[in-house]
Amino acid sequence: MAILEVFPAQAARPDAEIFDTIARCGIISREVTGMQEVLHMLSSPWVVGPIVFIGWLIGLTIIMRIIYGRIRDLAARTSTDVDDVIIGALRLPMLLVIIVTGVLIVARILPLAPDWDKGVNLGVKLAIILAGVLFVDGLVKALLRRAARKAAFVRTSAAIVQTTVRGVIILIAVLVILDTAGVSITPLVASLGVGSLAVALALQSPLANFFAGIQILADKPIEVGQYIRLDSGEEGYVTNIGWRSTTIRALPNNLIVIPNSRIMDAIITNYYRPQRDLSILVQVGVHYDSDLEHVERVTCEVAKEVLQEVPGGKRDFEPFIRYHTFGDSSINFTVILRAEEFVDGYLLKHEFVKRLHKRFKQEGIVIPFPIRTLDIKKEDLLLLKGDVPPS
Repeated sequence: MAILEVFPAQAARPDAEIFDTIARCGIISREVTGMQEVLHMLSSPWVVGPIVFIGWLIGLTIIMRIIYGRIRDLAARTSTDVDDVIIGALRLPMLLVIIVTGVLIVARILPLAPDWDKGVNLGVKLAIILAGVLFVDGLVKALLRRAARKAAFVRTSAAIVQTTVRGVIILIAVLVILDTAGVSITPLVASLGVGSLAVALALQSPLANFFAGIQILADKPIEVGQYIRLDSGEEGYVTNIGWRSTTIRALPNNLIVIPNSRIMDAIITNYYRPQRDLSILVQVGVHYDSDLEHVERVTCEVAKEVLQEVPGGKRDFEPFIRYHTFGDSSINFTVILRAEEFVDGYLLKHEFVKRLHKRFKQEGIVIPFPIRTLDIKKEDLLLLKGDVPPS
């Protein structure tokens, strides 16, 4: 009776048809219920959230790639490359911001507990701070790399400057993160002040070398590649100016490591300043009976020949001599040559001495040995000979 009440129009039909209709209605009912369950599941925040997150990442990444590409193309056509540096430094932080904003959207969709929601908000803030740190760090690194191509000072000091700037950025980022997390940074700042004083006292020598290195790089009394000599005797090519020490490669090819503070306190002879080529002085002496005009002419000829033929000689320089002293056994003069750089002077002197000695022999010019005249009384000479008996 219950079935006939539900399907009154089917009461007059045979029993087989009635039960078939009931079966079909049950199948439809189950299909509707299944669709409702699927729709209910799809409308769940735990399903919608990940879908929205994936869609957000894909969509925004495509949009940002298009926009970023167009901006990069516009920057490439400008006369300056500063905008290219900025755009290059923005790439990684932008990707991080896209991910973080997607996480924030998902957090707003999901029914998170208050504690979890607070944690997500804090994580988003920290990620944005991290993106800012990455941007500044990448920008400084790129600007230093760009400046290093134009300035030798930046090329030699890039490591020090980048380390210093990175340390400052990280310190500021840590303070901002702690403040964002609700931690009071006032006691920490005070502790840093006291701690910095203690560290400065404990690390007095390293800090002195560090600031001396910065002063060397800023004032530039020496630069990498230059040949220098210290008043303490060390000399050679400067190979590196670090945050603690300066390295010099001596002519025997060994390295001399000198603390920067010692460099700043030393008297330095820089053979590359004001220019690389320099005068080479050779001291010579000739006999008092020599024709000085002839000596000058022959010496200048040999010197000119050496400058023209020996590597490192300044070919357009006209050598000359200057007489300066009546010595004990010779008239002394200085020969002035010109070398391309300091170390070339060794070979120039070597060849000049050889050729001048040979030419002087050919010209009959005498380079005298030191002579000492002894004034002895005649009686003493006779006494030495034995002709006069002692009184």
